[in-house]
Amino acid sequence: MKKIIVFSAILLSIATFANAQVNSNNASGSAQQTVQLQLSNALEITFTGNGSANGATVAIPFTTANDYQNGVESTAQQLRIRSNKNFNIAVKTNASTFTVTNNGTTTASSMPASVLEVKVAANGTGGSIANGFSSYKDLSNTAANLITNGTYGGNQTFSVQYKAQPGFAYPAGTYAIDVVYTATQQ
Repeated sequence: MKKIIVFSAILLSIATFANAQVNSNNASGSAQQTVQLQLSNALEITFTGNGSANGATVAIPFTTANDYQNGVESTAQQLRIRSNKNFNIAVKTNASTFTVTNNGTTTASSMPASVLEVKVAANGTGGSIANGFSSYKDLSNTAANLITNGTYGGNQTFSVQYKAQPGFAYPAGTYAIDVVYTATQQ
């Protein structure tokens, strides 16, 4: 009888230990944490040719009398907007007149910015081309809307093309002016 009691006690201990093991495997707990994304307004405008806000120089050569008479067009220049809000694009020149370089010396010239015209050659922004910029329109140092209500996104592109019509009033030289594109979120 003593052996049965000892054997029963051993079996009861094994069952209790096994049950304790099963219960500890079923134990659970949880933890919770809030994650906040602190987003700021993001806006970037770059030239796709070099991935920079400063585009490569656009050279427009005048070699014949017909060039001076009719003007010369540039190749298309593509820009990319990355924005998390809808946006507008404005364009202007950085000065009212071109500079001119002759024999290594750069000076102001009397050639007005309006000699240079721009048009939107392609529009992948989801926005509208502003009045007059579907064809060539004179530039000035006063900002003008180029594209309005562009749609937010990470690869909104548009292309511009330049045309210069200086006529015969200016002597030979390298004339230059900066064209500034400004993206503004709505």
